[in-house]
Amino acid sequence: MSSFSYFTLIFFCFSSLIAISHAINNAFSVELIHRDSVKSPFYDPTQTKIQQLLNDVRRSINRANYIKKVLSSNINKFESSLIYDNGLYMMSYSVGTPPFKVYGFIDTGSGLTWIQCKPCNICYNQTSLTFNPSKSSSYQNIPCSSLTCKSMKDYACSNDGEKCEYTMNYNPGSKTQGDLSVETLTLDFTSGYVVSFPKIIIGCGHTNTLAFDYNGQSSGIIGLGKGNMSMINQLGSLIDGKFSHCLAVNEYYKMFNLSSKLNFGDVAVVSGDNVVSTPFDKNKDHYYLSLEAFSVGNKRIKFGGFKGFNSSYNIIIDSGTPLTLLPGKYYDRLESTVIEVVELERFQDPTSSYRLCYNTTSSQHPKFPVITAHFNGADVKLDINSAFMSIYEGIKCFAFIPTIDAFNIFGSATQVNYLVGYDLKKNIVSFKPTNCSKF
Repeated sequence: MSSFSYFTLIFFCFSSLIAISHAINNAFSVELIHRDSVKSPFYDPTQTKIQQLLNDVRRSINRANYIKKVLSSNINKFESSLIYDNGLYMMSYSVGTPPFKVYGFIDTGSGLTWIQCKPCNICYNQTSLTFNPSKSSSYQNIPCSSLTCKSMKDYACSNDGEKCEYTMNYNPGSKTQGDLSVETLTLDFTSGYVVSFPKIIIGCGHTNTLAFDYNGQSSGIIGLGKGNMSMINQLGSLIDGKFSHCLAVNEYYKMFNLSSKLNFGDVAVVSGDNVVSTPFDKNKDHYYLSLEAFSVGNKRIKFGGFKGFNSSYNIIIDSGTPLTLLPGKYYDRLESTVIEVVELERFQDPTSSYRLCYNTTSSQHPKFPVITAHFNGADVKLDINSAFMSIYEGIKCFAFIPTIDAFNIFGSATQVNYLVGYDLKKNIVSFKPTNCSKF
């Protein structure tokens, strides 16, 4: 292992991925599971819908505040900005040889995939079994002397000077720390194939602390960000820098039982009729888009000129934030416009989490205006069930919330029933209206 180098890693990755690419024709999909789905290890039949609503709002605000903190302080920029509790969509996969099943939250803001590992110095209470790297014949630590380790912006050597160690700090008192390693990851494709990807760089966390109550069925996170160590860049030429997701609508007053999809490579290409595309800022770690305005019907409300933004790229598109967060003054203008247009009886959310809700049973033919997000070069007409979320039967709430001095985020709720594709070579995000429950 002492002779392991960055170039050796690249060689193994390249040769292995060429072989795999021929086997799966550069295109594959995996199932995504909403954390509140009956298919999820997080599913809690005793949790009320009120609790789910509060959790979505809390996760959205916490994540926005933390992303701002990370970006403004320049902390661990290659790493994840995820607050661990905030994961919304997860996928199951296996790690090691023989394959060991784990669950990970996907995150488009993350630069590293990591899992909790034995031996645990300090670990959160993971209710599923914890991965033991000593039981895997394919596990290898990355040495501190390697270029892979030194290419990280933040790294440390183990006490014996041999192993490369990573540390990822989240909100105060929460972090994951462990060994940077290479390991085999195995995915179950929706096509029925099971394929292993060798020599993938992951973090093997031995010290994992969380500063809040946490239900620990998840083993860690899956990084889909732009960093060199993200899953997207490690799969490299196999997927040609392309991935997409299609998030299905799950009504809050019903059980979450629909699955969504995460696509890679050729099958991730967003093409055909009604496709619109917008560039993202290639110089930033997150996927920053340029939002020019929102429209409510034919009434356009210009967006921009906010404190903290020195470019036209002014909003982050994010898979881990449930709701769309906008600056308070701008949100007020948007909300006022919606109120002017919607002719339905208002409903007071008992949790005070959502400021604008309507009783759709008050009208025989309830109508909502078309909400359009006007990005640079792309007008995205939001699905009615994403702009207005069903929180109870007959009750819909505006899926936007105001923030005070926080980063603007285009959340996952407003992305449902769209095939959203990322192309890291062209530096664009594409949108296509799609019935994701049948995709």
